[in-house]
Amino acid sequence: MARKKSASRTSAGLLLYRRTAVGRLEVFLAHPGGPYWAKKDAGHWTIPKGMAEPGEELLQTAIREFMEETGLPAPTEPFHELGSIVQKGGKVVHAWASQGDADPAQVRSNTTIIEWPPRSGRELVIPEVDRCNWFAMAAARVTIKATQVPLLDRLELLAG
Repeated sequence: MARKKSASRTSAGLLLYRRTAVGRLEVFLAHPGGPYWAKKDAGHWTIPKGMAEPGEELLQTAIREFMEETGLPAPTEPFHELGSIVQKGGKVVHAWASQGDADPAQVRSNTTIIEWPPRSGRELVIPEVDRCNWFAMAAARVTIKATQVPLLDRLELLAG
């Protein structure tokens, strides 16, 4: 189901993580969908996140957005608060970490409506996320948006 983007400046998301058989920490990141992001890779991935509905608790937003953007069940408790960061455009992102697993091949995002090309007046329905993948921490630091790197730092402190 398509939905138009909100003008809210606050969002919430989940940083899913796991440990490999050799104990390496990995995180599950999402790549934005649509023509603008199609050829952008390093520095453009994100935690699955989105805007809160009026009156919605931010953790509930994070859980809902994870499911909407990935099409996968949300991880289960416990959820560990990672605090918030401010992205370049001023949006505040609140994040929680949860340990779990997910199959990137099963990702099926919800859709959103954008104007494309910009200022054309034409609407295009796109997936909010076109793919997800697991990344070791060193690769995640290069792949994720620079403003979200502190969330990785906080996860490493939490996960030891």
